[in-house]
Amino acid sequence: MSILRVSHPTVASMSLARRYLVASFVVVLGAGIAVALWVGVQIEKSVLERTASVTALYIDSFVEPQIASLASSPTLPAKSVDALDGLLASTELGSKVVSFRIWRPDGSIAYSPNRALIGQKFEPEGGLAQALAGEVSVDISDLSGPENVYERERWSRLVETYVPVRERGGAKILAVIEFYQLPNEIDADVASARTTSWVVVALAALLSYLLLAGIVKQGSDTIDRQQSALRERVTELSQMLAQNDALHGRLRLAADRTTALNEAGLRRIGSDLHDGPAQTLSLALLRIDELEGGEVVSDAVSSALGDLRLIASGLRSPSFEPLTVASVVERGVREHQRRTGQAVELRLNGDPGEAPTVMKIGLYRVLQEALSNAARHAPGGSIEVDLSRSGDDIRLEVLDRGPGFDPNTVRTEALGVAGMRERAELLGGSFEIGPRTDGPGTRVALSLPIATAVRP
Repeated sequence: MSILRVSHPTVASMSLARRYLVASFVVVLGAGIAVALWVGVQIEKSVLERTASVTALYIDSFVEPQIASLASSPTLPAKSVDALDGLLASTELGSKVVSFRIWRPDGSIAYSPNRALIGQKFEPEGGLAQALAGEVSVDISDLSGPENVYERERWSRLVETYVPVRERGGAKILAVIEFYQLPNEIDADVASARTTSWVVVALAALLSYLLLAGIVKQGSDTIDRQQSALRERVTELSQMLAQNDALHGRLRLAADRTTALNEAGLRRIGSDLHDGPAQTLSLALLRIDELEGGEVVSDAVSSALGDLRLIASGLRSPSFEPLTVASVVERGVREHQRRTGQAVELRLNGDPGEAPTVMKIGLYRVLQEALSNAARHAPGGSIEVDLSRSGDDIRLEVLDRGPGFDPNTVRTEALGVAGMRERAELLGGSFEIGPRTDGPGTRVALSLPIATAVRP
């Protein structure tokens, strides 16, 4: 038999607004209950005091004339006792009061329906002590006191009131009237007032919660709209980033292809120069040597032919595919030394490893241009080449001990810097040129990121 399980959302899975509404509901409910209980206690106290005050004034008008003799005598005369016995049966006092006693200031009972209590003395405490101090005291009594034998036999609980009676024309307390009333009418009044107070408090709490819920809902709706708009913006931004990455990849691929095409074009031009004009100049040189007085022309043509072959040699780069990065740099240094006869110190700081062909082409051409610049602007000076790898970047530095230059005043484009910087940027790298930090001379620095390169 399969059991259907209904999952209830946990507090952690609720939205912030819903959690706030649940918490505020608990707070408002707790506060409403506390207020209602406090109001109920105050209502009960108020009803008791109001009823006792009204009844006290009424009973005092009947009892005070009968106890005036206590000012001069410790006991009441027989006719006063008889008159007091008849109060509950022959007057309207009986409809309000079921029993009463007269206390002397010393705590002795001067009158009680239970004759056995008359003359007995008790220690004043509670409501009696408060009345002897001049205050009216009222409370619901469970009739457990020793003086409540008469009342305890007939009722389980009564409204107990103590009223001080003062001498006529003075402030001295003559006696204390203790009277008991049935709690039915008071209970009904208290229950009605409590019900009304509970309804009022409940309505106030409900209205407060609804108002709070409305404010929270309005704020929550605003937050939801903003979150929805933010999610849309994030989605759009993610799409734009994806498109940007795709475009960046295509740009890198185009840059790599451009580098490869430029290199192929340079090779083709080098081959054309070597196989075309160079051969033609060689043939012309042979014919000039046969002419009388052609030594001067022959020297000029020989010089031009040497320059042309040197240019063609520089344009015709080696095949880079089988070479490592270190081999490419070593080859570039050797070719420079062979062409110029200038010494170059090569320092390999670790194994730079492999790199895509387009990277090796760019590295070779920048090295070639930097060495040529160093040979032109620092002839006879020493040249240093440092090759290293830092993370996913290959770093190449070419340093010379020439006079150097001020990048702010010298047009670096004339030194071939623009071509070197363009090659570096096409491959996603960086290029720097400036004075050396350890003395006179120039420093050329190239950094190429292998990790982002697109392999051909």
